[in-house]
Amino acid sequence: MTLPGKNAIWRVLVTGGAGFIGSRLVRRIEDEWPNADVTVIDDFRSGNFKNLEGFRGELIALDMAKLDYKKHLRAQDFDAIFHLASITDTRVMDQRQMCWDNIESFRRLLEFTRERQTPITYASSAATYGIDARVNTETDPRKPANVYGFSKVQLENLAEKFRRDPELAGWKLNAVRYFNVYGPHEQHKGAMASMINQLYLQMKQGKRPRVFKHGEQKRDFVHVDDAVQCTLLAMNSGKAGVFNTGSGEARSFNEVIEQLNKALGLSLEPEYIDNPFPFFQPFTQADLSRSKAELGYEPKYNLENGVAQYVKWLEAQA
Repeated sequence: MTLPGKNAIWRVLVTGGAGFIGSRLVRRIEDEWPNADVTVIDDFRSGNFKNLEGFRGELIALDMAKLDYKKHLRAQDFDAIFHLASITDTRVMDQRQMCWDNIESFRRLLEFTRERQTPITYASSAATYGIDARVNTETDPRKPANVYGFSKVQLENLAEKFRRDPELAGWKLNAVRYFNVYGPHEQHKGAMASMINQLYLQMKQGKRPRVFKHGEQKRDFVHVDDAVQCTLLAMNSGKAGVFNTGSGEARSFNEVIEQLNKALGLSLEPEYIDNPFPFFQPFTQADLSRSKAELGYEPKYNLENGVAQYVKWLEAQA
């Protein structure tokens, strides 16, 4: 679909809307489309009510894998669906739980909306690429190293299966593969918040920031507002498919610490520790060629201005 004009009545469903990225998306929609009618589904396992402060729409506080859609929703009520609900804790090793929740929630949503073919933009992840130390394009092999990444591969497979149905060939089901997202409204995630958030908290306490030896592992750190922008552009796209959602830059943990020191007016040296995780990714970077060419996506934030903005926001909360 094409995003409506600013004064249009836009009926939107956001699953996972009390979570980190989901709540930021809800705020953006309600800010830019004052007449938007937004419904949020979230069971608050990884969301927080504080993220929905000022929310004007309807909240359905239920588990999507068990939700009685016909009882609580009508498919014809929505012009667009953003599906961001999932178990996001990559440390969850219960394969049945991860796959059941993430895959079945999406399958039931697709079945519910297939007759009307409501456009759906859903969250995938760079975890689908696995431990692959190179710049990743959307056509690279998917080799997830944990069950979280595996579950996201299955979402992409499921969307493609539906689109292969001749009767559903025009259905727009777009995936945004989020890289390492950070920014406002992630604090409730605790140990699963971004490394930028965790290092900030250590440094605010006057502690040396702890990173795995020797801090030269690199990540594509993408600010949440850029992730939201790419998500909206994917919904706006005339094409269906998978789109990388990152900053397009790989930056080291040492560089993150340098920028945090600068933003906080500190000079703390890193403390290097051993890495106990065999599935730890040494390098991530999104090739944004397709997202830029087909969506018009241009990240607003790099590490320098992104960390500065985030620290300013965190300090204001304190």
